Amino acid sequence: MATFRPFILLPFLVLSLSLQAQKTALRHWSADGRSMVEWKDGAVVETDISSLASRTRVSGDVIGKGIGDAAVDGFVPSADGRSLLFFANTARVWRYHTRGDYHVVETASGRWHRLGKGLPEQSLMFAKLSPDGRQAAYVSRYNLYVEDLASGTYRALTKDGHRRLINGTFDWVYEEEFACRDGFRWSPDGRKIAFWQVDAAGTRDFLMINNTDSVYSRTIPVEYPKVGEPPSAVRIGILDVAGGGIRWMRIPGDPRQHYLPRMEWLPDGSGVIVQQLDRRQQHSILYRCSATDGSAKVVQEEKDAAWVDILPSWDSDYDYGGWDWLDKGRSFLWVSEKDGWRHLYRVPLDGGAELLLTPGDYDVMDIHRIDEKAGYIYFSASPDDATQKYLYRVRMDGASAPERLTPSGQPGTHEYEVAPGAAFALHSFSSHRVALVSEWVELPTHSTMHGESLVTGAIRSLASKPDPMEFFRLRTADGVEMDGWMVRPAGFDPGKKYPVLFHVYSEPAAQTVVDRWGTGRNPLYAGDLSKDGYIYVSLDNRGTPAPKGRAWRKSIYRKIGVVNIRDQGMAAREFLKRSYVDTSRVAVWGWSGGGSASLNLMFRHPDIYGTGIAIAAVANQLTYDNIYQERYMGLPQENRQDFVEGSPITYARNLRGNLLYIHGTADDNVHYQNAEMLVDELVRHNRQFSLMAYPNRSHSLSEGEGTRRHLSTMYTEYLRRHCPPGGR
Repeated sequence: MATFRPFILLPFLVLSLSLQAQKTALRHWSADGRSMVEWKDGAVVETDISSLASRTRVSGDVIGKGIGDAAVDGFVPSADGRSLLFFANTARVWRYHTRGDYHVVETASGRWHRLGKGLPEQSLMFAKLSPDGRQAAYVSRYNLYVEDLASGTYRALTKDGHRRLINGTFDWVYEEEFACRDGFRWSPDGRKIAFWQVDAAGTRDFLMINNTDSVYSRTIPVEYPKVGEPPSAVRIGILDVAGGGIRWMRIPGDPRQHYLPRMEWLPDGSGVIVQQLDRRQQHSILYRCSATDGSAKVVQEEKDAAWVDILPSWDSDYDYGGWDWLDKGRSFLWVSEKDGWRHLYRVPLDGGAELLLTPGDYDVMDIHRIDEKAGYIYFSASPDDATQKYLYRVRMDGASAPERLTPSGQPGTHEYEVAPGAAFALHSFSSHRVALVSEWVELPTHSTMHGESLVTGAIRSLASKPDPMEFFRLRTADGVEMDGWMVRPAGFDPGKKYPVLFHVYSEPAAQTVVDRWGTGRNPLYAGDLSKDGYIYVSLDNRGTPAPKGRAWRKSIYRKIGVVNIRDQGMAAREFLKRSYVDTSRVAVWGWSGGGSASLNLMFRHPDIYGTGIAIAAVANQLTYDNIYQERYMGLPQENRQDFVEGSPITYARNLRGNLLYIHGTADDNVHYQNAEMLVDELVRHNRQFSLMAYPNRSHSLSEGEGTRRHLSTMYTEYLRRHCPPGGR
């Protein structure tokens, strides 16, 4: 992610992180980076990268005897490689399947052990084997447990957990906005466990209602802090697995005015390192906390006039934790935008001077591997084109420019799983023209192993074929240059005029203009937009998370619904100057933040957009959660008018075109109250529109038989009726 060696039992690592929570996944590198162990055809198979020779580590028959026919969601090897921990029979908690059953198999004997026998089925979360492989810890029903694998006996390490006092995992908003799910860590010696405790007693419930499963309605409470409401109090404790009380870390500051989004053990086991953010998320402090007395010492701090991003917000490899230690634990890798770009720094644990490792006017996009022995960091970047992504490496002395390893002539999005030692990588590539292909490459030469490059072959096969999609840059009247893409109608005739459908997101959580497979396709349109004669367009405004530097991303601070909407409106005006565009047939659509943008564009630029389809939109910014909305907008107690000015509901009276609004009544993310507030305002001003409420569906509108087909049919028919297809 060399030389062939006979298969031996090796200790395993997950991802590229030196100390982290164990993440169940479907494949794992060996510690020496020479082989990969993965779930394949119902068995666990180990493959040597150089020869592609494989052997079965755990057969399907053995797995069937231990787990039965339960679906396997992932596994993780023990540190000594002698056993595997399987996660199966999983259930969804909010967004992800993080609850289920765990089973351990000894690979030599084939003996199975199910964790938590006697606890409710599907109740275990984030099970992790101890460093010596003799114990396992997990969460069940808001409490932490430890289990001896030899005897199968387990006991509760915490006993006070309930829905409002959460041990070892998190509440809704921490999971959604900080990617905090797994809330405990084994110490390096396996004698202690550090964990988060969330006190949600002061967080008000938002009540959703289920009207479909019974003749009597049922309310569903979710502890959900709205913007302006203080967060749940969070603290970190350390306990001895053998018994004894909890040592709470004495981190300064009011716990209901601060967040603790990251925590990991120090490599020597003397304590933990913790990141604290203030309520506004503008001040980050790293504390070194003692496992002995809980005292906290400042290691590093940083301030930003807008907000401080945490690592999982842009590199999903860290969604389940992780800390990149260097110099045998004397320093660590850290990320900052302090010089205007997202860069990597070496930070001494003793508080000494930091060293910039990735100098230059570009953003680091992902961290793939730290090869400290050879003195390199491998990462993704795209200095010249924010729609693409390539592999680079840079020396760890901070004195050299980055070296691009991805070959030239391969425009698109390149992803890498770089092996420990950085001799190999699993290279995956796609573009708007090339479906995802994967191959093994040697590093740093990037030479393809096992035959001709699939990437080169795929690109070569398209060389003589017309490109149905055009990537372009457009400058607005305000002087803002925006990236965009356009899919032209099939059989395009520049002498005709065609309808335009704009796809928008526009907020800090996502880009839409990226050169990868699937871009330019509309998952809701029942048919082919191009063949039906639509021009399909998307543009990325200021504030989207494109690798264009801090100023681009953070210009939207306190201006969501203002800066992004002006950029989109001005860009649309510029695009519609093209002679082949029918300005009387212009539509816009989006989901979630894109739904909010679609509403705002319909209401604030009614002369541009005649038709809009908005799904699961935040109509009123004061209804959304505190971590997301306060990060980008501030606190409404201080600048409430900014929230009002950015909310679509403020401008609903301006609706002139055709609006279809869609929302699920069981949306725990963007609450259905947004739909009712918006409807109330539109009715007040006698604005006619169409509404579709999907009963008991969440933010994804994925539940219930026939839901997606119905949504697609409705979406397509509405667009065709109000923004007719075809050139004229």
